[in-house]
Amino acid sequence: MATGWSEVDRVLGGGLVRGSVVLLGGEPGVGKSTLLLQMAGGLGNLGAPVVVASAEESAHQVAMRAERTGVVAARVDLVSDDDVDAIVALARETEPDVLIVDSIQTVGVSEIPSAPGGVAQVRESAARLIRLAKTSGIVVVLVGHVTKEGGLAGPKILEHMVDVVLYLEGDPDRGFRVLRSNKNRFGATHVSGMFDMQGDGLVEVEDPSKLFLDGWETKVPGTIVYPAVEGRRSVLVEIQALVAPSNQAQPRRSVRGLDSARVNQVVAVLDRHAGIRLGEKEIYVNVVGGWRLDEPGCDLPVALALASSAANQPLGRMAAWGEVGLAGEVRSVPFETRRVEELDRMGLEQRVAPGGGEPMRLADALRRAGL
Repeated sequence: MATGWSEVDRVLGGGLVRGSVVLLGGEPGVGKSTLLLQMAGGLGNLGAPVVVASAEESAHQVAMRAERTGVVAARVDLVSDDDVDAIVALARETEPDVLIVDSIQTVGVSEIPSAPGGVAQVRESAARLIRLAKTSGIVVVLVGHVTKEGGLAGPKILEHMVDVVLYLEGDPDRGFRVLRSNKNRFGATHVSGMFDMQGDGLVEVEDPSKLFLDGWETKVPGTIVYPAVEGRRSVLVEIQALVAPSNQAQPRRSVRGLDSARVNQVVAVLDRHAGIRLGEKEIYVNVVGGWRLDEPGCDLPVALALASSAANQPLGRMAAWGEVGLAGEVRSVPFETRRVEELDRMGLEQRVAPGGGEPMRLADALRRAGL
């Protein structure tokens, strides 16, 4: 079932599957409710009846957001209730194609004396909503809160009970949002959809590379481009590094958008195999735009950005990719063709990457980058 949003359909593997249960997680204020309300409008405009059950906001508040985001669909109904049994009864009576519950941590069942959000309440509420989906064919979409550690709040079994687990991520300082698929019984995982949060709601991003590189300062040390691969697409993202003197016994390490353990490993390899001593320096590494990188191929651009900042020498319009090993070698990573094609499209000709089937030495990569 198409949602009317191509980026959402991409992440779902083509659209919503009847009788399935989708769990959408994300930090407070990232735009989960806005995304689902706009998706409900898209479904309604395609002729699919939708019921939005909000336990966090009143019907008036949701209606105000719908007006602000331009959601005008005659087939979208709204109810403000925190009783799961009442929501299930309404869904069985009205028989919508899609039921959106915002959120699973704020609804509950009367038989359990604890407050909504507890482990027992979340498990039982989810079980009843899942039973509704499987017996009626209604698609149930649940909104889930995220803990400080970045995982979905409530019992871990919740993620095993549902069919699809999505995360909406983004940098609150910029409007960019990424919708990721962590689990999908009907399609591929690690697929992403991209949006820009504007004053009138979320807008799909057709060219994320252009958006990420907007404002890229190529004459500043410590910045480089990495051609990331998400699903079937390659996206150019900017990695920034700052190396600064420290007067503390334990210099500060700050990493955003990357695995801090991998960054520490790259720092150690630079020290051991390239002679770049960063142990007594403060180190800051950031992926611009709130993007999260989990690929080992980002090791080499991180190393080059750190070396560039330490030497106070800009890299210019340079891109790099490759996995840095503990022995100082730089190994190839998959999907090189997709990365090269995206770099060609964006006109970035300066590149440092292993090739020819043989690993490159990190010292050689630094020399090729002019460091």
